[in-house]
Amino acid sequence: EVAKTARVMAELVPVLTSLARKAAAAGMGLNIDAEEADRLGLSLKVIEAVLSDPALAGWDGFGVVVQAYGRRAGDVIDGLYEMAERHDRRIMVRLVKGAYWDTEIKHAQVEGLADFPVFTRKPATDVSYLAHVRTLLGRTDRLYPQFATHNAHTVAAVLEMADGIDRSAFEFQRLHGMGEALHDIVLAEAGTRCRIYAPVGAHRDLLAYLVRRLLENGANSSFVNQVVDDDVPPEEVAACPFAALAAAPGPFEPSVTRGPDLFAPERINSQGFDLFDVTDLARIDTARTRPDRVDTRPILAGKPTGGETEADINPATGAEIGTVTLASAADVATALAAATPWEAPAAERADILNRAADLYEEDFGRLFALLAVEAGKSLPDAVAELREAVDFLRYYAVGAGRLEHGPRGIFTCISPWNFPLAIFTGQIAAALAAGNAVLAKPAETTPAIAAWGVEKLLEAGVPRTALQLLPGHGRVIGAVLTSDPRVSGVAFTGSTATARAIQKAMAKGCAPGTPLIAETGGLNAMVVDSTALPEQAVRDIVASAFQSAGQRCSALRCLYVQEDVAPAFRKMLIGAMDELALGDPWDIATDVGPVITAEARDEIAAYVDQAAVDGRLLHRLAVPQTGTFVAPVLIGVGGIGDLTHEVFGPVLHFATFRAEELDRVIADVNATGYGLTFGLHTRIDDRVQQVSETVCAGNIYANRNQIGAIVGSQPFGGEGLSGTGPKAGGPHYLARFTRRDVAPAKAAREGAADAAAIARALAAADPAPAAHAVEILPGPTGELNRLTTLARPPLLCLGPGQAAAAQVAAVEALGGRALAVPARLDPQALVDLPAFGGALWWGDPETARAYAQALTERAGPILPLITGQPDTAHALHERHLCVDTTAAGGNTALLAGGA
Repeated sequence: EVAKTARVMAELVPVLTSLARKAAAAGMGLNIDAEEADRLGLSLKVIEAVLSDPALAGWDGFGVVVQAYGRRAGDVIDGLYEMAERHDRRIMVRLVKGAYWDTEIKHAQVEGLADFPVFTRKPATDVSYLAHVRTLLGRTDRLYPQFATHNAHTVAAVLEMADGIDRSAFEFQRLHGMGEALHDIVLAEAGTRCRIYAPVGAHRDLLAYLVRRLLENGANSSFVNQVVDDDVPPEEVAACPFAALAAAPGPFEPSVTRGPDLFAPERINSQGFDLFDVTDLARIDTARTRPDRVDTRPILAGKPTGGETEADINPATGAEIGTVTLASAADVATALAAATPWEAPAAERADILNRAADLYEEDFGRLFALLAVEAGKSLPDAVAELREAVDFLRYYAVGAGRLEHGPRGIFTCISPWNFPLAIFTGQIAAALAAGNAVLAKPAETTPAIAAWGVEKLLEAGVPRTALQLLPGHGRVIGAVLTSDPRVSGVAFTGSTATARAIQKAMAKGCAPGTPLIAETGGLNAMVVDSTALPEQAVRDIVASAFQSAGQRCSALRCLYVQEDVAPAFRKMLIGAMDELALGDPWDIATDVGPVITAEARDEIAAYVDQAAVDGRLLHRLAVPQTGTFVAPVLIGVGGIGDLTHEVFGPVLHFATFRAEELDRVIADVNATGYGLTFGLHTRIDDRVQQVSETVCAGNIYANRNQIGAIVGSQPFGGEGLSGTGPKAGGPHYLARFTRRDVAPAKAAREGAADAAAIARALAAADPAPAAHAVEILPGPTGELNRLTTLARPPLLCLGPGQAAAAQVAAVEALGGRALAVPARLDPQALVDLPAFGGALWWGDPETARAYAQALTERAGPILPLITGQPDTAHALHERHLCVDTTAAGGNTALLAGGA
């Protein structure tokens, strides 16, 4: 909300002032919780604006809650005292230990922040509480202290410090049904006041609150829990927090990992930016200046000649920000001739990639500016883009030392405009980590960002012969770079149609078996059942569908809401959409920026206009008149089957389902053939398990948004029409960039294979194999990240001859399924055979090319021809499940740790 300060002050202050006036008129108290640390500064601005209202003069019922676990609690109390003096008021200050400690820890970890806004040790919070008790008791002229606690030691300490102070100058507070015996004794013996807090509201509103209280009081470190636990001795229950803190080995709880150390000891986490902190925002503002002009040229190991020159356009304004000189045919020839695998030792390559990561972070200001003016990226998206790119560099640097095979040779890397640095860097870093030479073709609309990345990599020490940049059109530059016989691998992210065209070009021109690593799009769905928390689900839906103007391959396209709750849910969703601000992404207040080109805008607009004609348009926002903006829209559909293609923009389709139709919904999602991301919001753990085991998607997200996969924590990539695998940022990715040759097998005289028998054997294979392996990956607290591998459809082991048995053994050793075909199979059979996962051939290159070309004629997923040893991702699908484990109301694992 810091980005929306002006709007908050204009809209929230009048509403809160009106409530305060009503409370004052009724002689009631009004307390402001202000619990989130990232909103603290803005909350205090709102509080002072309300408190200064002349109509509230003489009313002492205005209160503010202060959390002792917050490291700024003392500053808050000082500020409230000054505020009360400035406006001649008396403020109630409710001092609590703090209710959302686990949330603050997770937020700092997710954002990669160097420190926490809260104390990480329970005794530190207890000491903080007592220190602030002393402060408040010394300022009762302007502040009315309210000590909310159920801890007997804390109560005793308060009474000791309050000795000699008028008992009417402060009060205790407790929750209804808790601490009653303790406070009755204090009331009788010390004559203190005690206010009882009781929640009031409908069951659906109270349930989450009550669960939260249950989790807090069930924590191992909770006094309420310990005092009734016979296994905890009284001395420990009433232990002095000062002694406990003094005995601690250091200021931080070791079990609570700092953001930079989230992936230690293997690597440093990417640097985070706190976009709620005015200091960080000022640092960004100082470093980020609008570039006067950006001119991009090919970066080669030889001298570029250059071809045509085109304008580089800011999609938010339509203004020209510079030019790009396209690579010529001569430049491509120069690059291919000069490309040389990077022969430095793996440790040296890793050091250079890590140095490049450091250089990326050091020049964040220039990058953020380019991302805004060339790619239309908002500041939060720019931060995420940089962090993902840095994580790729460091993650693959670690993997370089674990590779068991050498580089393939020359890799072509073709990256998209929607992640012009992150995916661009990820492809290049993986290829370089394995020792390959890279020919990088950036997206046509974002060449300057790509050039920035290449310059940093070269500055870090990557040889020019190992990394060259060739900006240009896909039909010209890309066509050559995916068909030249010197190219030994292609990494591509983009549309499924383009991936198929690349597959055909490679099968015709490259050596048979040259790998294509393709990450393509998806028709991504989310299911929200009637148990889900509506506010949380709506927040995640808005992010999943409309962040980055919906221009993410992982973005939510079709939302299913259980019909029991659909009307109210749709109303809430539309209300959240109305809060989105469209505009120039340079402005931090912007939520949704432009789509990338006028052509993209017109195509999406035509689709939305047709939906309006058909009477399916449920809601649409207004758009700025300049630039290539598309309004976020909500379109009604019967289900995902109504979507004929992916609309790559801020377009969300809305469908409903009955509770008993969930299996049908999952079947319909699977029937699209795509399998990239899937979201689920539910508070039923068994449903998470059931759906994650049946939906065919590479990345499944439960009770959170379905965008923004974290390298090494949430490996990203789909299956079916959504990609070939392996997953980027995962443990099996680098192997595909290495050469795993086998000695050519000689074919003995053999008969023709029975294609009909092979088809029957494939049809008999289990369509839902059991998991082969499960790995829990590192990540922030309050989140489960589980990578499961399971067998792909059987790989056809075509030999020749006895080599088929060796191929079967190799596949099965990896956990995959294989079908031996020792007799000669007509290449045409590969076009028509039912579901299989690819083919192995270790024989003559002529037959290999025929098989490779036949595979390009198949409908459905892109399948590989494997002419060497298979790797793990050839044999196994990778599916990742990410669950927000705090959705029930809190982080049970962290709270139980007793930190």
